[in-house]
Amino acid sequence: MTVGGTGSPTNPYTISAGTSCSAVRGCLSAGDGLDFNAATGEFSADLSAQAGNNLTIAGDGGLFVPTGAATVTVGCGLTGNGSAGSPVTTKTTPWPYACAAATSGSVVACDAGGTLRGEPRTQVSFTSFTETRNYADLVVPGGLDNTVDTFTTTFTNPDTCRPAMLIVEREADVDFNLPAGAAAAYGQENDEVYYVRNSGSSAILDAHSQSCKVSSGSASTPRPWTCCTRCHRTHRSGCPARGMPATSSARSSLSGEPSHRR
Repeated sequence: MTVGGTGSPTNPYTISAGTSCSAVRGCLSAGDGLDFNAATGEFSADLSAQAGNNLTIAGDGGLFVPTGAATVTVGCGLTGNGSAGSPVTTKTTPWPYACAAATSGSVVACDAGGTLRGEPRTQVSFTSFTETRNYADLVVPGGLDNTVDTFTTTFTNPDTCRPAMLIVEREADVDFNLPAGAAAAYGQENDEVYYVRNSGSSAILDAHSQSCKVSSGSASTPRPWTCCTRCHRTHRSGCPARGMPATSSARSSLSGEPSHRR
C-alpha cells in the first residue's frame, strides 16, 4: 500500500493498493451449474453429462437447447420421440374401407380419468317366450280379420346407451275341422298365413298348420318394448256349406323368440 500527498487542499492524501490475480483466485470457487478454472480465473456453465440432457454451448458462446431436442419415450398407441423430426402422434393405420372415416368411423373419447375409450360394446340378448292356450272348439267367425286371441309379452332393452333392434319370431299352431265345402284361414297381425278349403264330400278333421312369422321393432332406453300378437280366423265367401260352420280345434298356441340386437 502506498500513501502520498501532504494532506493540504492543493496536495491531498492519496492511497493506492494493488494485489495479484493469483491472490484473489483463492477466494473464489464454483457452485451448482457453475464451473471455475482457478488457473485462468474463468467461470463457465456446468453442463450435465447425464443422458437426455440437450443443453449445449452455442457458437456464439451462449447456452442453447436445439428445437425439438427434448425427446420422450412413448408407449402403446403413440409414435415419435418428440424431436423436430419425429413429433409425438397417435399411432394409426390407413382407413381400409370405401366409406369415409369422417362419417363412418367410430368414436374414441377420453374418460374422467384421462383414459381413451371406444364406443360401448355390442350386446345381444335372447329371450324365449312360450304360452299355450287350450280352448273348446271355436266356430270360425264369418268375414275377414276377426281377432280371436291376443298374446302379449314385454322385453327390456339391455343397452343403457342406445336403442335396440328387436327381432321377434312368433309361431302359431292351429287346427281346423271343415265340413264338406267349408273353408277357413288364420293369420297374425292381419296377415293371413294359412288358408284351407274342403272341396270333398266328407268332413276334414284336424286340418293342421304350424306357421312362423318374424317381425322387428325398436326399443329405446329405458322404455320396455311390448310385443302384441293377434291371431285371426276368417271365413271365405260361400263357406261354410249347408249351414255347417267350420270350427277350430282345441289346440292353439303361440311361441316367440325375441332377440335384442344392437
